[in-house]
Amino acid sequence: MYLILSIILIFAGLVMAFSPEFVYELQEGLRSDAVGTPSKFFIGSTRFGGVLSILVGLVGVISFFVL
Repeated sequence: MYLILSIILIFAGLVMAFSPEFVYELQEGLRSDAVGTPSKFFIGSTRFGGVLSILVGLVGVISFFVL
């Protein structure tokens, strides 16, 4: 179970790190029909969160095989 969740977390982190505009469209598309662009802070913080998600997912995968 933890292995599957770790893989999902890695995948979500990859999407966040390499395509923060897609994450912005998912979030803002549900709120309004206005077209806008994400700020530099949003892009940076989303990429940072994506990298952290990838690292936590990798720790989960490694701990599954080690423990």
